[in-house]
Formats: sequence, C-alpha cells, structure tokens
Amino acid sequence: MDVHGTVAEGFEPVRDAFAGNFAALGDRGAAVAVYRDGRKVVDLWGGARDVDATDGAAGPPGTEPWRRGTAQVVRSATKGVAAAVPLLLHQRGELDLDAPVGEYWPEFKAHGKERVLVRHVLNHRAGLPVLDRPLSPEDALDPMRGPRAVAAQAPVWEPGTDHGYHALTYGWMLDELVRRVTGGRGAGEWIADEIARPLDLDLWVGLPAAEEAAGRAGRVGRLPEAEPTGGGPRLRPKRAVTEAYGDPASLTRRAFAAITPFPDQNDPAYRAAALPATNGVATADGLARFYAALIGDVDGVTRRVRLFDPATMERARAEESAGPDRVLVVGTRFGLGYMLHGSASPFLSPGSFGHPGRGGALGFADPEAGVAFGYVTNGFRKTVTADPRAQALVRAVRESLRRTGSDVDRV
Repeated sequence: MDVHGTVAEGFEPVRDAFAGNFAALGDRGAAVAVYRDGRKVVDLWGGARDVDATDGAAGPPGTEPWRRGTAQVVRSATKGVAAAVPLLLHQRGELDLDAPVGEYWPEFKAHGKERVLVRHVLNHRAGLPVLDRPLSPEDALDPMRGPRAVAAQAPVWEPGTDHGYHALTYGWMLDELVRRVTGGRGAGEWIADEIARPLDLDLWVGLPAAEEAAGRAGRVGRLPEAEPTGGGPRLRPKRAVTEAYGDPASLTRRAFAAITPFPDQNDPAYRAAALPATNGVATADGLARFYAALIGDVDGVTRRVRLFDPATMERARAEESAGPDRVLVVGTRFGLGYMLHGSASPFLSPGSFGHPGRGGALGFADPEAGVAFGYVTNGFRKTVTADPRAQALVRAVRESLRRTGSDVDRV
C-alpha cells in the first residue's frame, strides 16, 4: 500500500500507524490530518476512494486512487461540527443555552417537553433518543418532517435527569433550533456560510450539487469483520451491549432505527440533504482544520480565524453528562455537543473533546497539547465510539508529541 502526503519531523509514527491500518486492520481507503498550534503537521492519504467497485457495499475494493481532496461521509462525526453552531450563536448572544427549547420552537412543548432546555439537546439529556413512528428514508431527507416527528414525540425519561445518546434525533432538534433562531437558515447553510467558507474547509453538511458533480465524495460501505494480523487483540463487545443491539425493543435499537430503513449513504440525494447528526461529508484535513479553529487561530481565506473564544471552548468541553448511557449501554461522557475523553471514546488526553463517527471517522481537539485531529475512511466497521484504526493513529500522535519534546505524561 502506497501512503501519500507528508508528515513533519517527529510525526513519523503517524505515517507508520496509518500504513499499519491498511496492512493489519483492513483499511481500503482513508486519510488522516493533524494540526499542532494551528499548523498542519500530518497530511496523509492512501488506498482507493471507493470501498467497492460495484453497487455492493461489500464487493471488491475500488480501483480509483484516493486523492488529496477525496471526501467521505463521516456519520456521527458530523455532530461535533454541528454542535459549533448553537455554541457560536450563544457566543454571539443570539441563543440562551439555559432557555427551554419551546421558547424558540413552540410546537416542541407538546407531550411534557416544556422542561427540555437547549443544553439538554446538546448533552443528550432531552429524553428523546427514539421515535415511536420511525421515518422512512424519503421523510428523513425532508428538512421539515424530522423536526415535526420529534416535536410530536413524548420523552422516554424525564428530561434532564439522565443521559442517552440521541443518535439521529439530535440532528433534527439542533437543525430546527438553528432555523428558529436565525430566521430560517438551517445548520448546514450556517456551517457553509460562517465556518467552512471563512476557513476554506472541505466540509459540508449538505453536499452542494457542484461538489457532487465533481466527484468529491467516494463510496462508503461496510468492511468485513476480520481478525487483526500481527498478534493484535480482537475487541469483542460486552454481553449487555450485544443484547441491546439485538433487542428490537431496546432504546439502543430504537434510537438507531429512527430512520427505517436507513438511507443509502452513497445516494447523491442523501449527501445533498442536511442531517446534522449523520451525513456530513469531509476530508480529513477539513475535519482537523475545523477542530484547530475551535481552539486557536488558523489561516482562513482572507484572515486568521478562531471560532470559539476561550469561554465557549471551556463550555464545550465541561462535563455535562457522565456514566452509564441509556442508549449505548456503556459509560459515556458529554460536554455540550461533544464527546469527552473516556474509556468508551478515548481521545488524546482528559482535556480533549470531539466526536467519532460510527464505524470509523474521528475528529477532536486537545487544547493543552494544541492538537487537532481528523481521520476519515470509506470502510465502516461495527464500532460505535472507538474504532481501532482511529485509536492506532491517536496513539501514534501521542508518541509523536513525546518525540517532539511535549510533556504528555499526563495522557
């Protein structure tokens, strides 16, 4: 496998780990980017841009090579990008995180949801991870029907009293809140105008027709589960997790089945829609550069740009929810819209914040280390929060920091 791109001196372990993902962990096409103190120190890609060469997601590997600008659907890594929108609106004084959602969206108050606060949407404490009547793929892509379904849904626990991952409903709640606050501009449009364009990011929540026509997005699909080579352990889920995913009545299955059946992620109509929980399309550099701008200045199109002021950054990563997750059935930690470092989702250090995408992608920032990280792949595995390929790269970043003289003993 040829690995393309560059690494700064001292970051060679990331190149080795990236190559190892193809050799030992079955990657077919992927890219990784790392920024340190606003400067790109890792920019690598390799493999094929499409996980398969046919319409079958588990078919033979694609043949067209992954190029520097190849983008992929990043699934729930989209949530970390989308979370920046309400936090930036709060930073600008346009949204109160402690206000009831119904103050901005009156229809949402139905069925005992008057006490759901804006922050509950972001910290997964709203009690609304499921829909009693799942949406069809066609309805899910309609920007109005998802919010209407959530507004009509009764909570499955008392809002604010517990937490559980809102796998799909998170996006509809966030998107409608943004529309109500901005006078009709959805999260995808807001990201394009206020984040991606100023920072020159290859990152979209709603892939534009011109980018689709240019073939920017490769095909994604499920990789076969295989034993890692080289003596590495095979990670097996706990019995409780396996049972939760196998039980159609569990909150776990119902949360991920809020759209049934799930849309074809390679369908241009799916990529063109704006689903802030699941369908962001990004390059590894776009994801890493976004996180770099959350914690410091990076060069934008016309100026140096930092998105979060220090107070907003601390607000994003302050622990809001921790402990057993009623949906994921493992211990999780959330700030406001971001997963926090923990056993279920290890990042670089206890101060890191970001979001994985189910089955592979990962983006996060570590303010203390000055590091921002982005990994995208076209091959999805069964993992939800801690994919072994992304974790191998994170360990390599940690080793690289040691090589370059950083004090990373705390991590």
